[in-house]
Amino acid sequence: MSQRAIFLDRDDTIIEDSGYINSPEQVKLAAGAAGALVDLRKMGYKIIVVSNQSGIARGIITEQAIAQIHERLEQLLAEQNAYLDRIYYCPYHPDGAVQRFRKDSDWRKPKPGMLFAAAKEMKIDLADSWMVGNDYRDVAAGKAAGCRTILIKSHTNMPVKQLDEPDADFEVINLKEAVNIVKRETTAKQSLETVSPAAEPKQSAPVEPQPQTIQHNGIQSAEQIQKNEVIETMEQKTQQPVSVASGQRTEQLLEDIKFLLKSRHREELFSDFSALKLIAGVLQIVVLFCLVIALWYRMSPTGQDGAVFTALGFAIVFQLMALTLYIMHNEK
Repeated sequence: MSQRAIFLDRDDTIIEDSGYINSPEQVKLAAGAAGALVDLRKMGYKIIVVSNQSGIARGIITEQAIAQIHERLEQLLAEQNAYLDRIYYCPYHPDGAVQRFRKDSDWRKPKPGMLFAAAKEMKIDLADSWMVGNDYRDVAAGKAAGCRTILIKSHTNMPVKQLDEPDADFEVINLKEAVNIVKRETTAKQSLETVSPAAEPKQSAPVEPQPQTIQHNGIQSAEQIQKNEVIETMEQKTQQPVSVASGQRTEQLLEDIKFLLKSRHREELFSDFSALKLIAGVLQIVVLFCLVIALWYRMSPTGQDGAVFTALGFAIVFQLMALTLYIMHNEK
């Protein structure tokens, strides 16, 4: 039986990226990463890390050190009841300094080799799986493998998109928000799959009605769902009262809609917040303060022109800083 999985990049996704990590002591979990993995496992997903580690080919780190780093990673996660099912990494690079690893590889993202290997070894349904990472190479690998994709765009490490790289299905600011997206989409899909209205019973035998649905990739088409709902409604009105199960299904659908609305509102709040915008606002207040001081010195009986020009100079500098921060915020 096929299983679904969440494929995760390693650096700056589940652990903080301090450059080339070459010792276990440098491993530090990203904020909220362990809790996010716990939530994903509760939803029935396998958790698989797929990571480019060209530092091996460049001679910066050895495979033995990589093994120790991953052992430390799993230890830190286990302390918070979070676990990985498997870790894949690609040690190759076409320009590597180590001859053994100097080559191109189907495992090196943006190629999907690691995802294909995991799907074969662990019987993963790639179409029902997700690729989550902080780089457009992760997105490209996920798309090539047939997964849905989520790009993490943090304020501290903004990914740069090349012209030939695909867009992600969703963009978030951290792994926690990625989990909210997966939860929302999984709940919506399960709601569609559980809507299987009964078809008209055969006249030849009083057997229980069987569901008739048309599905595309595991999701019923909207047209067939509508048609079946009309048939079910007519049968309920003419043959029997509304069942308890139908009432429970309606209540579940309402809960799903409520969850979707809350998730969307939360994403908008996160996407609207910016530390740059906050600092720019504070600087704008400082600019006004400097202008008030300049005006006060100018109107004083002593008429200290030097102090006036100094205050105006500070006001100009702070204003330029505020404008720069506003521009940086808008570009993000």
